[in-house]
Amino acid sequence: MTADPKTAECCSAHAATGEHGYTKDKDAHLKRLRRIEGQVRGLQRMVNEDVYCIDILTQVSASTKALQSFALQLLEEHLRHCVAHAAIDGGSEMDAKVEEATAAIARLLRT
Repeated sequence: MTADPKTAECCSAHAATGEHGYTKDKDAHLKRLRRIEGQVRGLQRMVNEDVYCIDILTQVSASTKALQSFALQLLEEHLRHCVAHAAIDGGSEMDAKVEEATAAIARLLRT
């Protein structure tokens, strides 16, 4: 999935540096995503080895929860960084960031 060009930049104050809300914890986020990737690979292995359906579903649930937890952390960082900076700058950028965050929350709730 590619980023929407209108929302690709976090906020104008940090667009030039490429800094986003998650930047300071990037290594921890990547480590967490690698663990989630390992869980998904474990699912592939389980299916390949004909593991009992309920055991696979249990692992699917754990993987889903891990992704949801990651998404919530990323959303919090977005609110604290990008939305907060837009609020300081004021104007239409703030409205756009709140709208963007609201849409992201709505997508998370649909899953």
